[in-house]
Amino acid sequence: MQRYRDGDVSAFEPLYRRHRDGVYRHLLHGCGREAIASELFHEVWISVIRARGDWQPRARFATWLYRIAHHRLIDWWRSTTQGVEPLPEHGDDDDAAPTPAPLRVPQREQPDEQALNAERGRRIRAALASLPIEQRDAFLMHEEGGMSLEEIAEAAGVGRETIKSRLRYALAKLREALADV
Repeated sequence: MQRYRDGDVSAFEPLYRRHRDGVYRHLLHGCGREAIASELFHEVWISVIRARGDWQPRARFATWLYRIAHHRLIDWWRSTTQGVEPLPEHGDDDDAAPTPAPLRVPQREQPDEQALNAERGRRIRAALASLPIEQRDAFLMHEEGGMSLEEIAEAAGVGRETIKSRLRYALAKLREALADV
């Protein structure tokens, strides 16, 4: 990021490649809608581009990036649902036509296994959606972004112990909701 800030435009590509998937998943889990996540995703990267001259290496780039993403999600929630509307499931493709299976299909590609995995995915998304937004954000930054407690605390603008509590409560709720999975 220092190279990009200092004018090396080619330094942007590796930053983008390294962080795009995690940031997109974070946004998608945060809002539950692919179209909104895509829009927020673009806004986050536009913010990175616009603010590159102001970036200071006080923390990891990922911390700064997820802080931008976190604030975009919060702004979106405040402007639309106030955080109370249940999130719809995303990624369901129940209307897709089945494809013929080859003669020797690996176990993970068997129709029964795929149906079971799809159901698990729905259950996980529903469990994540049921978490309060602060707990969900902390959990996703930790799991999707690989961020430490300190980095999440900095990105969220709260103390380390607050993040530790949010993660503990999020994990307890997820374990309870997914105990049979």
